[in-house]
Amino acid sequence: MAQYTQTFLEEAMSAARGCWALVAGKRDAATYFDFSQRGLVGSFIAVAIAVGLAGFGPMLFGAYAPPGAATQSIIMNIALFIAQAAMAYIVLRQMGRQDGFIPYLVATNWVTLLSAVMMLISVMFGPAGIVILFAVVAVAMLTFINIGRYVVTLKGMQIALLFISQAVGVFLAMGILVLLLPVPAMPPV
Repeated sequence: MAQYTQTFLEEAMSAARGCWALVAGKRDAATYFDFSQRGLVGSFIAVAIAVGLAGFGPMLFGAYAPPGAATQSIIMNIALFIAQAAMAYIVLRQMGRQDGFIPYLVATNWVTLLSAVMMLISVMFGPAGIVILFAVVAVAMLTFINIGRYVVTLKGMQIALLFISQAVGVFLAMGILVLLLPVPAMPPV
């Protein structure tokens, strides 16, 4: 008998409910995400959409971007994503929790899309959008902790180690990218 498979839109809606459950601190947050191979691919599509929104989204709302800035944003976001995922894999492996890597990655990928949408909304509000950016940071921290608690089922110290390792990986990747990528041109006065 054929099994029903979710469409990408249905998966995205379920993941959005999962992201909200993570923000709300609900213990059943993991049940909203698809941790199968198909779900992993869907979460990578969500990251691709998030990276595209981060690179080209502001221009859709008339924000000035110097030539090449969108491409640099996309390159930087991809590099940071790879650094973050690699550090998560290394730390979870060291903890003997490789089983948590796919669930961690899937949930984090969907939260990345949620964050990108929130950041794009902040652009619409101009300077007042800074409030939304602070909300994005708060939501990102909260969801990171709750992914560790409710999706990967890590203990407090393990979550802290995962966070520190990812921060180090992201800072190293940013340092390397700053050395490799040219500085974008300043906007005209």
